[in-house]
Amino acid sequence: MTWIVKQGFYDFKNYNNMPKVSSRSLQVPLSPFRKLAGLAEKAKARGIKVYHLNIGQPDIPTMPDGLSVLRGLSEAIIPYGPAEGWPSTRASLATYYEKWGVKISPDEVMITSGASEALQMVFFACFGSGDEVIIPEPFYANYNGFAHTAGVKVRPVACYIEEGFALPGPEAFEAEVTPATRGILLCNPNNPTGACYSRENLEALAAIVRKYDLFLIVDEVYRDFCYDGAAFFSALRLESIEDHVIVIDSVSKRYSACGVRIGAAISRNREVLSSLGRYARLRLSPPVIGQWLTERMIAGEESYLPEVIAEYTRRREVLYQRLSTMPGVRTYMPGGAFYCFARLPVEDAAHFCQWLLEDFEYQGATLMLAEGAAFYATPGSGKDQARLAYILRVEDLHAAMDCLAVALQLYPGRTGVATSLEVSTSGMPLP
Repeated sequence: MTWIVKQGFYDFKNYNNMPKVSSRSLQVPLSPFRKLAGLAEKAKARGIKVYHLNIGQPDIPTMPDGLSVLRGLSEAIIPYGPAEGWPSTRASLATYYEKWGVKISPDEVMITSGASEALQMVFFACFGSGDEVIIPEPFYANYNGFAHTAGVKVRPVACYIEEGFALPGPEAFEAEVTPATRGILLCNPNNPTGACYSRENLEALAAIVRKYDLFLIVDEVYRDFCYDGAAFFSALRLESIEDHVIVIDSVSKRYSACGVRIGAAISRNREVLSSLGRYARLRLSPPVIGQWLTERMIAGEESYLPEVIAEYTRRREVLYQRLSTMPGVRTYMPGGAFYCFARLPVEDAAHFCQWLLEDFEYQGATLMLAEGAAFYATPGSGKDQARLAYILRVEDLHAAMDCLAVALQLYPGRTGVATSLEVSTSGMPLP
């Protein structure tokens, strides 16, 4: 006898006397970037072109200096590396941080398999089951999954699209502190909103961190992408709370090398580094070839990054201008990263994203978005919002916006009209 349980877009077949997976595994939040992937593939099989704005996979070529390492490999053996990462890779990253005014030693850098592994290790190293972490929302959706895996409760602090998702005052964070609170987690510049947090923002949070003896974990993967002259300020420069700060890094975005899978966790706290090292040794070593590429890319970034940043600046302008002309769409000018949130004139953005792939096409094409609700911890929030990643060349971005404009006119679940709102790079409304 066979029975089938349908969960989301996945079918699980179970048979009598067959071992069952854990209830914990079934409760892991589904990634909003991937959960409609099957529908996208079916659309492509029907001959429809899908513009992917749902995931931060840039179409900009990977840094050539890194690829040259692959072409020149002559090793007879690809060995395990040290659990903490090659000393030369750690030294390269320590040198890279100097351009941001950060003095760090190589032994304070832990190389990981992407920023995702760094975050997961930090959750396990710094939090126990039942502990709490404060995160401004909307936030990178996978933080929910990392917290779930570690048994950690997320306490969200609301940010609002009407304010360009600017960070609220420190009193909003302090109001969420409980005896179970162990840390504050930020992404700066922010994924999914593109908001940039200033030195003043971070110093205000530092006072709370010091007062309640918390960790301040800052995901700085997008630090190179601050626009309009905004100055990035690393949490590693907060001298008053040096032992409290853990920074997350990755080469995926700045060198368009997502598949290299090299990230890092950086801290001056020796106890944190020791705990991270114990988890690092469980997985033996981070990717060795990826570390070789990373060293070469860091060394050659000055000839690569300026044009990449200029290209994202152009794409940001296109996305903002196109969204601003669509009736009923509310948006803002993001200050950093390569994402923007938009409030759409729809009842349910999750259904709209599904409808785009199942029932809509315009001139043989459609687009894929990430539903907004998945970036919130507060139930009911973001239901009419979506994240758009401006990771396509300008021509494709215009074509994707053509599809979106037509889709919003035809979608049967559309609602009334809102207005667009321009904000500065700091996230505050312009006069």
